[in-house]
Amino acid sequence: MITISDSAMARIKHMLSEEETPNMFLRIGVNPGGCSGFSYGMGLDDQETDNDVYMDVKGLKVVVEKDSIRYLNGLEIDFKESGMSGGFTIHNPNAIATCGCGQSFKMKDEEGQPEMCD
Repeated sequence: MITISDSAMARIKHMLSEEETPNMFLRIGVNPGGCSGFSYGMGLDDQETDNDVYMDVKGLKVVVEKDSIRYLNGLEIDFKESGMSGGFTIHNPNAIATCGCGQSFKMKDEEGQPEMCD
């Protein structure tokens, strides 16, 4: 189960409303790499594959690749604005460590592919 806060949902729906391509959805995934071993991928997409799992989160179509599901169960997505900046934040209860950038994490039982930070 993935949770999306009201502020994140509003931001995602705003982004979707600016897209010219119909049937766009939110795709969330995990890739090997990043400072801590795994990195998040999140963006709008309109291409579906046979390896996708579909979820409805507050009326929003969310798509996750089957291979990423085990890393994302319980994931919480929020959107925060502060001063001149803002952005999406991710809280993952499965992660035992995260990078300072918030885009990379480490799992208890899997090392991933840690890379040097930029």
